[in-house]
Amino acid sequence: MDPAIRPATSDDWPAIWPFFREIVAAGETYAYPDDLTSAQARDLWLEPAPGHAVVLEEDGEILGTAKMGPNRPGRGDHVGTASFMVSPSARGRGVGRRLGEHVVQWHRDAGFRAIQFNAVVETNTAAVALWQSLGFRVVGTVPEAFRSSAHGLVGLHVMHLPLSV
Repeated sequence: MDPAIRPATSDDWPAIWPFFREIVAAGETYAYPDDLTSAQARDLWLEPAPGHAVVLEEDGEILGTAKMGPNRPGRGDHVGTASFMVSPSARGRGVGRRLGEHVVQWHRDAGFRAIQFNAVVETNTAAVALWQSLGFRVVGTVPEAFRSSAHGLVGLHVMHLPLSV
């Protein structure tokens, strides 16, 4: 069966939590606290509207997830943002690209003017390359803003994609 992207529900959390926890613990891509409980992580990821989360599922297995919505409230809500997690067992299979394409289209369909990623770790070269291939560009880098487990202090890219509305 082809992978399907669908809205995430709280029933999906037990399948998301193991790879969420593993990715955060690796210390290479997310600045979430290391001691998040499953419930705290679920509340961060499965935000209420206007936030929206999806999963990419294949043969009953959740391979990845993304969350999206306005980057800022009020006068900044015309610019969207998103975060992504791909199960380590599914890397290299196009899951991130499929989720990225879905998120870009979701923002277009919802009338956002642009998408801004606030904190793409500069040493996460696979993600940087993926977002650039989807049209994002690095508009700035905050030096030494992330403590990478493997690389020490590294920069966080701010990436931007204008959308046609």
